[in-house]
Amino acid sequence: MNRTPRLAVGPCQYFWSRDRVDAFYAEVADSRADIVYLGETVCAKRRELRPDDWIALGRELAAAGKEVVLSTLTLIEARSQMGVVRRLCGNGEFLVEANDVAAIQVLHELGLPFATGPSVNIYNAATLRHYHRLGLRRWVLPVELGREALTDVLTEARLPGIETEVFAHGRLPLAWSARCYTARYHDLPKDQCELRCLDHPAGITVATREGEEFLTLNGIQTQSGQVCDLVPAWSDLVVAGADILRFSPLPEGTLERLRTLRRALDGDSAADAALGRQAAATCNGYWFGLPGMAAAAPGHTPLERRR
Repeated sequence: MNRTPRLAVGPCQYFWSRDRVDAFYAEVADSRADIVYLGETVCAKRRELRPDDWIALGRELAAAGKEVVLSTLTLIEARSQMGVVRRLCGNGEFLVEANDVAAIQVLHELGLPFATGPSVNIYNAATLRHYHRLGLRRWVLPVELGREALTDVLTEARLPGIETEVFAHGRLPLAWSARCYTARYHDLPKDQCELRCLDHPAGITVATREGEEFLTLNGIQTQSGQVCDLVPAWSDLVVAGADILRFSPLPEGTLERLRTLRRALDGDSAADAALGRQAAATCNGYWFGLPGMAAAAPGHTPLERRR
């Protein structure tokens, strides 16, 4: 019998208006998500919600029965941004997901347990054990790693008290840059971007000459062009060691996919069948040892296991 994973809604990677954020998290409060991550992880100029606003929203979600985690910036470029990181780390109420080693240092100095997001490069057991000694209690597998890497890390690390989370649905966060691609797209300097990310609630698609979705530009962040969907392979993720499955918010479809998986976990055969009907524009290759853009069937054998 497979363990039943907990379901998490990751931090929103896009810049949405305050009204859109409030509406989305009102739905999250009524959903059967177990864990909710809150905070700006991409760009410090996105200030529709400030740290105290995220904390207040966290209290509302906690009152609705959700476990709340506050997420920090992934690329820290200024002293002022470190001030925001310190405010989140010292919030005194919620666990913090560190997305940069600077946040890990702050949390360690405060003597607080923490989680790490997929941008923190934990590629082997030695690194996992090191961060565990600093206070790590939950980690998200980097999105470019797959089943065999996860199994190897957990088998070698032997840390039974640590939770493992896998990115199961959403556009994959691939890279961050000091340059802003959205500003460049609009022929604007980064420092005078006019917050154009608000005009692109799902990012800007970059297509190949053949018209295939290749990448998504999201401010300083580069994402996968297609939506990663490992939901049909949820049992494989759990067998490999995943305790938590992450759904990264999209403008449409995120909570519907989460609800379908929840019904399947509850034994709904119709929902279980629906999980296998992936949308055409999805990818999942990294998990199966394939190029990230690939789309493999849930029963696909990872390349590493064919050697």
